[in-house]
Amino acid sequence: MLRIHFTPQDLQNIRVARRPDPMWELVCAACRLVTQQGPLEFGSWRRSVRERVAADPVAGRALHTLRTLVPPAGYIPDFLTPSVLEGGLPAAFEEIQATPAVRLRHELGRLGAARPLPAWTTALGRPGDNGMRSLVKALEISARTLLEPRWAHTRRAVRDEVDLRSRILLDGGVLALLESLRPLARWRAPVLEVEYPTHRDLRLEGRGLLLVPSYFCWRRPTALADPALGPVLVYPVGERPLDSVALNDHGLDRLLGRTRASVLAEVARRGPRTTSEVATAVGIALPSASYQLAVLRDGGLLASRRDGQYVRHSVTLMGLRLLDGEGDAGELRRLGQPVGGMP
Repeated sequence: MLRIHFTPQDLQNIRVARRPDPMWELVCAACRLVTQQGPLEFGSWRRSVRERVAADPVAGRALHTLRTLVPPAGYIPDFLTPSVLEGGLPAAFEEIQATPAVRLRHELGRLGAARPLPAWTTALGRPGDNGMRSLVKALEISARTLLEPRWAHTRRAVRDEVDLRSRILLDGGVLALLESLRPLARWRAPVLEVEYPTHRDLRLEGRGLLLVPSYFCWRRPTALADPALGPVLVYPVGERPLDSVALNDHGLDRLLGRTRASVLAEVARRGPRTTSEVATAVGIALPSASYQLAVLRDGGLLASRRDGQYVRHSVTLMGLRLLDGEGDAGELRRLGQPVGGMP
């Protein structure tokens, strides 16, 4: 658990990043590519990346360089995610290339204590070494390979998340904003307790906190390892846009129609859903949602069960296969996620 300690001054200095942070997205995307997490959310993206890498050896070598410094779990060097609020990737790359040699040695030494590193990492930042320039080039190619296929999704998801948090802040104030981070984090004044793989304390001491919503962040937030750096909490967006690319690849829109395909994807993405929840999420009338769910159930793509006064709908294995491929459905089962069917 990460315990973030606030002072009254920190509560007055909470900000929400208005746009995706490309380096945080790149680091998180590198983890999603390897861990296989989020089969429905990222399955078709992973397949497209692998196809691109298979046809482009340069992209493959760049991703290998990125994965050398970004393990799927554990410590990731902070210099890869500089705090650059404007200027996008070019500004971030300039900041990375200008990282002091002392900081590079410290952070890479910490990474090397947990996993073996190739020899080129030890020369980074030394006078006359071009390793940082090569690293930045690899990051640039990796960004094109990993982020470009989903950048429109990423921007839309972060925009929707910022709109949501802004409304909460305007309606309820800072404490309502912190409370709204459940279940990712719990506000127990004056400490924000965040789901985290290790136990650590971060004392803001008047510096405030920047909340960074992220498309590729998954399940739980992440943060910079060095407490002396500007405090940042990167957390997964609450909703990801419907993957229309994957749907069109499978001809699902033409097969089911846009509304019915959206209903199926909504149930698959969010787990068991009531009829009214589906109607609200997809933006259709309740009778229409009831009809579409019945058609999908009759076709074997959804299963329904009564839960008290509600009927909850879940996607079946056949529905998962139709949505995003048999391999991802199998991965979903291995992760223990609900795949539908009657209890």
